[in-house]
Amino acid sequence: MKKLFLLFLFFTGLNIPAQTAAAAKEVFEKIKKESKIDGTDKTIYNILDGFYIKTLQAENDEMSPETIEKIQGLAANPETKNLHILMLFLMYQQHISQTEAAGKKPNPEFQMATLKLLEDEVQSVYGKVPALIYIYNYEALESGNRKEEAKAIALQGLKEYPDSVPLKVYVYLNTHDETIKNDLLKNHANHWMVKQFEIK
Repeated sequence: MKKLFLLFLFFTGLNIPAQTAAAAKEVFEKIKKESKIDGTDKTIYNILDGFYIKTLQAENDEMSPETIEKIQGLAANPETKNLHILMLFLMYQQHISQTEAAGKKPNPEFQMATLKLLEDEVQSVYGKVPALIYIYNYEALESGNRKEEAKAIALQGLKEYPDSVPLKVYVYLNTHDETIKNDLLKNHANHWMVKQFEIK
């Protein structure tokens, strides 16, 4: 899995109390009841997409202080439209950050349940699933030893997002497709995931 952005430990300051699948669903339902749901307001979708572009698609996975500040501001403002989606994403991110910082493995059941809620809600509100969710779904399934499902998610995601470097990496790791490998080495040799997985 990706080297974790410890800067996301700031999420713990948001005090999002969910570490089990059942707790995640309960917290999510409470937040959703209070959220102003508006599919025409793309702010939260753009946050998810921007997070993907800056941390997963970029050669170096670094978040700018401005982006972190923007996410914190949106999360702290009860008037933010579709806040329930952002809070669910942050709940997931907090779990990953905390377990990694403690040297533990994430709970795959929590990961899969949270991502299913996130995928369904983003699809319902915006009509489209961002690349980030395909990547995280792959990682959750892989962590839960559901390798065939993980491979299928990576392949499906790559059909939707053919330029996604993380999805290319995950598809290559599962298929050893030489065309994908050549593309990664020719066009993305400096990408942090290509280096991390030592694709040569």
